[in-house]
Amino acid sequence: MPSLHGTRRMAVAVTVATAVAVSGCTASDSLADQYRSGTGQGYISGDGAYTVIAEADRGEPIEFSGVIENGDTVSSDDYRGEVLVVNFWYAACPPCRLEAPDLEALAQQFEPDGVTFLGVNIYDQAPTAVSFAKEFGVTYQSILDVNSGSVRLAFAGEVAPNAVPNTLVLDRQGRVAARISGLISEPSVLRSMISDALAEAP
Repeated sequence: MPSLHGTRRMAVAVTVATAVAVSGCTASDSLADQYRSGTGQGYISGDGAYTVIAEADRGEPIEFSGVIENGDTVSSDDYRGEVLVVNFWYAACPPCRLEAPDLEALAQQFEPDGVTFLGVNIYDQAPTAVSFAKEFGVTYQSILDVNSGSVRLAFAGEVAPNAVPNTLVLDRQGRVAARISGLISEPSVLRSMISDALAEAP
């Protein structure tokens, strides 16, 4: 059983650690600066864990295809040569609902640069997905992956099969360059990831 003195020292240590953590979150640097100064893997308070993969360390291009809300089929070949942002979601997922407006705003911001956003809905049928898009003003397409699960399988190793939300940035070759696991509560991190992928040589 720890002594009273030891308990007090532990409490002080916890207090100091908490103060350091809080000061790190409230420093003048933006979350984007925290992301850029990191080692490539980290965690920002209030956000999901993120991973940035150097060009030399990226895996093979992701190959996938699926049916979107209007019944058309899209595939990874449609996006080669573009930076592609893939968001795994479903309509009843609370964080998915929270981040939808931010994702749409970023999609609009980067559209002139040739960046495409693509949703992957893991649970819903077309009417529910379309209703969600209307409610939150989402204009980009989503693959309905509920029946086959083939898109989730294509991204196996990059994102857990049932983990939502999850957002990945694919480079122009179709390789995963960065990902955020969980809610995007601060869009500046994803914005920086997209900008970095755009800045890479074609």
